[in-house]
Parts: sequence; structure tokens; C-alpha cells
Amino acid sequence: MKVLVACEFSGIVRDEFIKLGHDAVSCDLLSTERPGPHMQGDVLDIINSGEWDLLIAHPPCTHLSSSGARWFKGKQEEQHNAINFFMELAFCEIPNYCIENPVGVMSTYWRKPDQYIQPWQFGHGETKKTGLWLRGLCPLAPTMIVDGRIPRIHYESPGPNRWKNRSRTYPGIALAMAEQWG
Repeated sequence: MKVLVACEFSGIVRDEFIKLGHDAVSCDLLSTERPGPHMQGDVLDIINSGEWDLLIAHPPCTHLSSSGARWFKGKQEEQHNAINFFMELAFCEIPNYCIENPVGVMSTYWRKPDQYIQPWQFGHGETKKTGLWLRGLCPLAPTMIVDGRIPRIHYESPGPNRWKNRSRTYPGIALAMAEQWG
């Protein structure tokens, strides 16, 4: 299966699909943190090429997430662009997809996600409620419910890499995606 992992610089999701024998490629404006198949550039340039069977998309949440709502004032254009980008992903030609994003404005502007997941459902004792908008896929089933409900991501220290640390997919969630959707 040909898998496109959009807006992923970490390679975490891509690599889980590759481990299971899939032809997976990540695409991001940034270079990848891990060696592997990666296209650096705008995913919208390749998304409708007709070669992909599955899309796992992680659109930037800066202007979409409820946690950043206090910063929305004066950033209407940025939010408008973020919503349009999300919708380009949602109406792409790829038959099966998962678009993930934290709780935010897409539930109002488009529709509610098909499910919400938490890291503690996939082996990580942390909280980070994340919505999954699905097409052609079943909801992701929890694989390892663990104790601990620490909001580590929420309390990430300020700094230049804060956004990167908050945006990486938890390995347990990436593995579940590959095993259940691959």
C-alpha cells in the first residue's frame, strides 16, 4: 500500500508503516528528523497525483486548536488559511484518510471528528485529546490502556522547539495506525 504521511517532519508514523512492509513517504515543509523516504515541500503539490492509497495527515494546529484561542484575535487571515489547508486535505482524492488535530475550530467550521483518542489508550501515561477525521477507515481501537494522566504536552516549557515537541505523534499511536489501517 502507498501511504502518504502529510505534515510530518519526525518520520514516526511513516516508519511504523514501513516496518510493516508498506511504501510510506512523509512530506513536510521541513526536512525529516529520521532518515527515510521524505519529500520536503508542500503536500498539496503531490496529494492528488493518484498514486496514494492512504493519507495520514497532521495539519498544523497553531491557528485551529482551542488551546490557542486566546491568540486568534488579529489572526483571522492565518486562521482562514489554516482552515482552507485542512479542507484541502479533507477533500483530496485519496480514498482513505485520517486527519488528526487537537480539539479546535474544525468541529465548528466543518464537522466533529469521527473519534477522539488519548495517548494513555496507546501505552503513554499522558493526556492530549486528539480528534481523528476518518474516511474509509475504522476508528482506531485502543491497544494498551495505562495509568497516568499527565498533561506533559500542555506543560511543555517555552522555547524554540516547543511546537515541535508538541506536534510529534506518540509512538504507540503511530504503531496502532500502522497495524490497524495498514
